[in-house]
Amino acid sequence: MTDARLLADLHAAAESVWQDVVPLCPGFAVEVLPRIDSTNSELMRRARDGALHPLLLVAAEQSAGRGRQGRQWISQPGASLTFSLGLPLQPADWSGLSLAVGVALAEALHPQVQLKWPNDLCWHGRKLGGVLVETASLGAQRYAVIGVGINLQAPERLPDVAPGEAMQALAPAGLLELAPDAPRGAGHWLRRVAAPLLRQLLDFEAQGFAPMMARYAARDALAGRVVRLSDGREGMADGVRADGALWLAAASGRTAVWQAEVSVRPC
Repeated sequence: MTDARLLADLHAAAESVWQDVVPLCPGFAVEVLPRIDSTNSELMRRARDGALHPLLLVAAEQSAGRGRQGRQWISQPGASLTFSLGLPLQPADWSGLSLAVGVALAEALHPQVQLKWPNDLCWHGRKLGGVLVETASLGAQRYAVIGVGINLQAPERLPDVAPGEAMQALAPAGLLELAPDAPRGAGHWLRRVAAPLLRQLLDFEAQGFAPMMARYAARDALAGRVVRLSDGREGMADGVRADGALWLAAASGRTAVWQAEVSVRPC
């Protein structure tokens, strides 16, 4: 798909998404950019300058996309769907937000998409995409920025990999491999995920993650598997808690693992 057709496809999808979402979220806007360093970085910059309105920022290409723990996310025009959704939120508890996002995306994409704790979208043990959640505070208001990167085509080199981690990283996959009969443009997938994601965030604000736990469990790629944490611990992944922590069952007992502490790899 040429750059002109790619942008036209994204703009058409953006208009459709806006029509679906604005009744749920007054003041909602959608913006499409041909290229930017990072949609998450841009929304965080705008939030620090006081722009806290609901906004979906979509980029055809990112030159410095970021994944969890500052890792690079590779984004080539036409090969991925990359966007960030900025939204003022006031949940009673922020715990489990990235897991709630993952549930919404997986359910909207395909029945075979699974979730690898805490923020990966997977298919047959390969990585389709990931989620990066950041927040900015301005006075009493807190603004959530939900960054999403999803491969349409599996990249030639591994995305979201820090130096020295290539041998541990999940092999990449693409949606066009999972669903070869689907339209090839990113706009099709943007239409599928944007409105369900917004609804999920509003539900999370009202109810937290706990009501979504069963839906997460149905997509949990690690459940019942022996895993190794980046701090050297091993055990069986035993589901997640209502606060988004991973349960690790080991010989020493059952312990909770937090997102900020470790990376998790299946053994």
